[in-house]
Amino acid sequence: MGFTDIDVAAFTEALASPAPVPGGGGTSALIGALGIALGDMVGELTTGKKKYADVEEDIQALMAKAQMIRKQFLLLIDGDAEAFEPLAKAYGIPKDDPDRDRIMEGALDVACAVPMDIMRTCCEALDVVEEFAAKGSKLAISDAGCGAVALKSALQAASLNVFINTKAMKDRAKAEALEKEAEEMLSVYTRKADEIYAVVIGRIRG
Repeated sequence: MGFTDIDVAAFTEALASPAPVPGGGGTSALIGALGIALGDMVGELTTGKKKYADVEEDIQALMAKAQMIRKQFLLLIDGDAEAFEPLAKAYGIPKDDPDRDRIMEGALDVACAVPMDIMRTCCEALDVVEEFAAKGSKLAISDAGCGAVALKSALQAASLNVFINTKAMKDRAKAEALEKEAEEMLSVYTRKADEIYAVVIGRIRG
């Protein structure tokens, strides 16, 4: 049974335990799933309304994207747990083992891959939520803002799981390439999330 198959109480209990998974990566993916689900909620509250007939086609397309992204986030929750397992084992290899560095490097590479995918998915999700905030029902705009805030949090949290692993990599060229991509996503999309929030709070408070 994966972490997506247990209830919220069980997930938080597992998260609070000393077990290595779920951890920050899986939590990032879960927060991302919640964020894009809020965007999809805006779509559900907009579609079929006469007032928004002129954006109906756009909203339907956004909802389809949001549902695909949510499924991807859910896959990444368990994907992160699976990716961390080899790294947890690698840390247990004696330091005088001649194969330790090679095994550790491979495990670090695997452990970086999922949080990088979580970050990329957060960016894709923020693009969708931005459109929901612009085109969706005014009655649900706060949900778009909440979604943007959640996705920003997920993006930043996932980046920490990238940086802690790249720091330990021996292959500095690969590490720096991953760090550069992560930094670029943070630069562009934390700003975008803040802009969505500013638009939403401006429309709410007038």
